[in-house]
Amino acid sequence: MQSTGGTVDFAGLVDHSTEYRFVSLRCVGEKLNGKKLDTALWTGVPVSALLSDVTLDDEVTHVAAHADDGYVMDFPVEALDDAFLAFGMNGGPLPQGHGAPVRLLVPGHWGEINVKWITELEFLTEEIDGYWEKRGWHGTGPVHTVAKLHTVDTTGPSVVVGGHAYAGTRGLDRVEISTDGGDSWETATLSEPLPERVPTDADPEALELGEPADDAARMWRHEYVASEPHEVVVRAVEPDGTVQPRQEGEGKPFPSGATGWVSQTVEPNA
Repeated sequence: MQSTGGTVDFAGLVDHSTEYRFVSLRCVGEKLNGKKLDTALWTGVPVSALLSDVTLDDEVTHVAAHADDGYVMDFPVEALDDAFLAFGMNGGPLPQGHGAPVRLLVPGHWGEINVKWITELEFLTEEIDGYWEKRGWHGTGPVHTVAKLHTVDTTGPSVVVGGHAYAGTRGLDRVEISTDGGDSWETATLSEPLPERVPTDADPEALELGEPADDAARMWRHEYVASEPHEVVVRAVEPDGTVQPRQEGEGKPFPSGATGWVSQTVEPNA
């Protein structure tokens, strides 16, 4: 990685105190109920650790992350506060397809600024258009909150529905389910949250997982009895009470990511 403050090679990066972090990635171009959202356990170094000896000009407002293939994305410098340079994934080396030898992770932000094959962080005093912004997208900010409906099981005496929910670093309070098209709501069962971060030199026998990871998608499940066709609707609620918006921009991904409630007509077995 290279920045205006100096350089560090791969050996020097790995030599820093490293962490494990659960971080989710979501594509700004995915459909509302798409499957371009996933979570991994990453191994790497906080960007803040590498910038501890770098003095930035007060005029710096943005960062341009450069990749080895010429890809460039620009985003506000504040997003680097919790950013992470990853060189491992799910307990092994970072795969080439995921950005080896090193990729940038910016928790809670759309996937397009989580730059693979990163070579440089350039600090800027004004905003520039990155690769996707030049093509009309606006995905450099925080992700939209979403609850996805991916499974519907009507083979038993009750209906079982499930999926994933994600709200970036804002976290999740609950997922709500409606079985009458949105007129009334019940609370689904959420999976336990993953831990926020784990030092790689931690003693497994005395490991304390600490705070839960906000920037990790969670699974949800709901079971109920129904005998007639009905519309299932799902939505996520953030810890501050903010409810996932019903619909903005007709639910289309372009240019700033899809929003809305996912719904599906369910026909129980007779």
